[in-house]
Amino acid sequence: MKPADKRQIKSATRMYLVQALFQMEASDTDAETVREQFVNHRFGAQEEEHEWMEGNAGFFERVLLAAVNNQAKIDQHTDQALVEKWPLKRIDPTLRALFRAAGAELVAEATPPKVVISEYVDVTKAFFPEGRESKFVNAVLDHMARALQPGKF
Repeated sequence: MKPADKRQIKSATRMYLVQALFQMEASDTDAETVREQFVNHRFGAQEEEHEWMEGNAGFFERVLLAAVNNQAKIDQHTDQALVEKWPLKRIDPTLRALFRAAGAELVAEATPPKVVISEYVDVTKAFFPEGRESKFVNAVLDHMARALQPGKF
């Protein structure tokens, strides 16, 4: 396998963020335990049947903490972007984790919102390759980004 470039590593890190946030919710695990598991045991790990891509530990840690520290704000903006009949608690837990990761990046990172939207739509396609979820995620993230960073559009 050829070495990954910085963009590929950051994209892989976004995938890891969604997995970590999902794991935190599903197993009631704290952020520090999940951070340690991913940074020390998943990033770049080689298993018999799978080779994990390298991750950007600093970016992972910043966005993970931003997701935890800003969860109420992020969830509120996600709820506002969803139709009334579909509150965040009814959304698939993978999508909930994805919205929290993307929301954290919109709140706490300097990444342009259009890049955040594009990257997390790609992450959605990895988790739901057959579904329409990517269009749904695009619409919700666009709404969130415009609310959180109105000056960037």
